[in-house]
Amino acid sequence: MAKYEKYTTTVVGSYSVPRWYEALEKQVENGTLSRADIADAQYRATQAAILDQEAAGIDIINGGEMHRRTNNRHAPPNAMLNFFWEKIPGFSKETRPKPITSKDPNVFHPAAVCTGPIGDADLGLVEEFNLVAKYAKKPVKVTMTGPHMLAKVAWDEHYDDISKMMVDLAKVMNRNFIDLEAAGCRYIQIDEPLFAISDDDEVQAAVDAINLAVEDLKDASVQVHICQGNYAVGRDYDGQIGHRYFDTGRYPAELICKINCDALLIEHDYTDKYQGLLGNKQLAVGAADVQDFNIESAEKIAERIQKYGWLSPEQTLITSSCGLNHLPRHIAFGKLAALREAQQLLRN
Repeated sequence: MAKYEKYTTTVVGSYSVPRWYEALEKQVENGTLSRADIADAQYRATQAAILDQEAAGIDIINGGEMHRRTNNRHAPPNAMLNFFWEKIPGFSKETRPKPITSKDPNVFHPAAVCTGPIGDADLGLVEEFNLVAKYAKKPVKVTMTGPHMLAKVAWDEHYDDISKMMVDLAKVMNRNFIDLEAAGCRYIQIDEPLFAISDDDEVQAAVDAINLAVEDLKDASVQVHICQGNYAVGRDYDGQIGHRYFDTGRYPAELICKINCDALLIEHDYTDKYQGLLGNKQLAVGAADVQDFNIESAEKIAERIQKYGWLSPEQTLITSSCGLNHLPRHIAFGKLAALREAQQLLRN
């Protein structure tokens, strides 16, 4: 049974960061301000993200992941990785560069080192939900980096086995997800962008770990975002975009569909990979391209969705191809508004 109405709109995760917030982050980086000094700015940036999403008419929103940013340099991976690594016993507080894909040797992440067994931790998800729900008028979703990305990007000096590390990460996530559900959150999203550069055995182990992470959830709907890497992560990160860093030509859709979730969020041009595989799952088509600085028309968004005639309206959600972090705010907002306008076209 479908969890969402046909053509429900939602976001992937990160939202465009206000320029004034980036300026404050740079002051944290150079030591002029501490992280505590910009706590209020993080709240204000979160409120701005909420307001933009609601003004654009998005059905299921989040806080834009603003408070996860630790500094301006390497901000997207920090929000996805360091924010969680720093909370989990077993990971070092310091990072060192780690290459991610042989396709482009200049692509790396600042990676934490796993030096011991992963222990239980409060990942801050309940706090995030309570903050966003306090200001939001729409249903709130909380996003979380998946066990595969957290394990694959880290340096492993303890497990020497990514499957075992993922299992222990999944156990931590599961306890946090259960608490999140108890707090009233009804939409949980897991992000996994590195399946394309992993072999089938590793992807299957990741699927098993994700299924462990969502075990025993009763009321929360689970979404999983799969992408191929939509912005650069170079030694001097500057928000370059233009190609997908983890697009290797392989796409393990059959394995992905073994994940116990209600909806998969994907880039629109991978939609056909799921034909005949979804079962009862719904598919959120990423019809607004975050690599394109042009704002798509509602007609273009609708065209990208209607192209796949095998995908029924009842099985279709609408989203962007990835997070909107690196786009100027007016473009990010325009893309969200186009999603809503396309929804109206498709429903009429």
